[in-house]
Amino acid sequence: MKIRSDIVRMYRDIHSWVGIVCGLALFIAFYAGAITMFEAPLKRWASPPMHVTEHTPLERTPELVEKVLMEYPKAALNYDITLAPDLERPARMSWNSGPRGSGTTYYAELAQDGSLLVHSEGPSAVGQLVDDLHRQIGILVDHDIAMPIMGIISFLYFIALVSGVIVLLPTLVKDLFILRIGKNLKRMWLDFHNALGLFSLPFHIIMALTAVVFAFHDQFYDAQGALLAKNDRIAMEEHAELHRNQVPLNPQQIVARLKEQSPDFEPVYINYHYEEDHGVEMRVAGSNPRYGMRGATFGFAGVDAYTGDLTMTGYMPGEQDGWFATVTSFFALHFGNFGGNPVRWAYFLLGLAGAVLFYTGNLLWIETHRKKRRKGYEYLDVQQTRASKILGALTVGISLGCIAGISSTIAAAKVLPQWTDAVGAWHTGIYYAVFFLFSAWAFIRGAARGAVELLCASAIATLLIPLVSLFSAFLPGFGWNHGGSSYLIDIVAVIGAGSLALLARKTLQRIHRAPEYSIWYVGTDESAQSAGATEPETDAVNVASSPT
Repeated sequence: MKIRSDIVRMYRDIHSWVGIVCGLALFIAFYAGAITMFEAPLKRWASPPMHVTEHTPLERTPELVEKVLMEYPKAALNYDITLAPDLERPARMSWNSGPRGSGTTYYAELAQDGSLLVHSEGPSAVGQLVDDLHRQIGILVDHDIAMPIMGIISFLYFIALVSGVIVLLPTLVKDLFILRIGKNLKRMWLDFHNALGLFSLPFHIIMALTAVVFAFHDQFYDAQGALLAKNDRIAMEEHAELHRNQVPLNPQQIVARLKEQSPDFEPVYINYHYEEDHGVEMRVAGSNPRYGMRGATFGFAGVDAYTGDLTMTGYMPGEQDGWFATVTSFFALHFGNFGGNPVRWAYFLLGLAGAVLFYTGNLLWIETHRKKRRKGYEYLDVQQTRASKILGALTVGISLGCIAGISSTIAAAKVLPQWTDAVGAWHTGIYYAVFFLFSAWAFIRGAARGAVELLCASAIATLLIPLVSLFSAFLPGFGWNHGGSSYLIDIVAVIGAGSLALLARKTLQRIHRAPEYSIWYVGTDESAQSAGATEPETDAVNVASSPT
């Protein structure tokens, strides 16, 4: 395909500069987002075990609720009844003491003698921290401020994707499967960067567009509510007023009524919440294997607590109209909550690949920009500009600081509850302390030396995860025996630590082969230079030919 050179050059500049501006924030979003694909196993891995031998029979749930509300009256405002307790939802009844789940989570069961048993071992705050890093791209500001910033970055990210594809079109067929392996490591990394970006392009487009929707979801919800939710709300108010003085149905009756109305919907838990204007309202969380879901894990059905009739189906998989189903498709595509574990693993790997793209893209651009300034003056040794050195240090420090910070705070998850009640604050503090320390180290040591040292440190931080898991099984006071998919956390951490160590070794080799004035040059010894280890210059290299 033939495109005028001036058009290609314009889109190359757009792609490069937009990628540089957004790349570091998107690295955090993609890396943390990859980890959130297995947030449930992470929470199980990081949470103390619940010592519950038997669960309250479902038919005795009204007795359990009555005793809980007598002792904890504020729980009446919002509580959940789990239909089949498991490792993720370990008790029949649960509630949270703070707004929007920000307080202590309590779990309640009935003992065999009918007495009330209440535990407060809630899931670890580390999973929430990683999710916040993903949604707010690591920005230390209020959520309502961070989300519009994320939306703008996501939109610019989409522009970078489009401009990158336009730049790549003239050489698409010729360069599609090329991976030139040799002494010129930069050329090899550029080929890898381009191929990875092109083959993961559909995923990146999905992430960019859905992130824009999430960033401005309040505005979308307001419009959606004004157009379609009015009738649902009226129905809920009419039902609540009609049955204000009646007793709500028990969970078994609710499940039976749902089965009649939507046979394919699989309920997981029932949420009861009290509204002052119209009494008890109910949402049933569940899934339908044939449809995407509004939440990361479940969809929701609005149910009349007194008759079991469906009152709101806008968030219910399999029962949505066209508008709601369209909006839900954005959520399902972003969360990867369809297709089971194969899709989650694919999203996990694509998320990591996206982080690699932003890391390599910035560093490749620095090298290319220096050589571009030599054009017509090939006899000159053009030095790296101060701006390029700053960008290199930022790329290394922020990217590896994010990796090591997340690994460090995950590794601390099993230790912190033994020392402090302010677990959430400590998780946040550990992450940002490591993050800023790594960023400062990269500036002190430079991109090249800093990359090797910080890659090794990141490998060690990641290896701490399985080591803490191993020690916790034997040390007094721990004895955490988590099973099932929780072991994935340890296995993936070992693989991740090995990959970081290998990348540190490759980066060290890159340093020894780097030409003078390269961002990777640190002053090689004479024997290395005399052995011809210096990497050849290649002016034809241009990172802006990448679609991401």
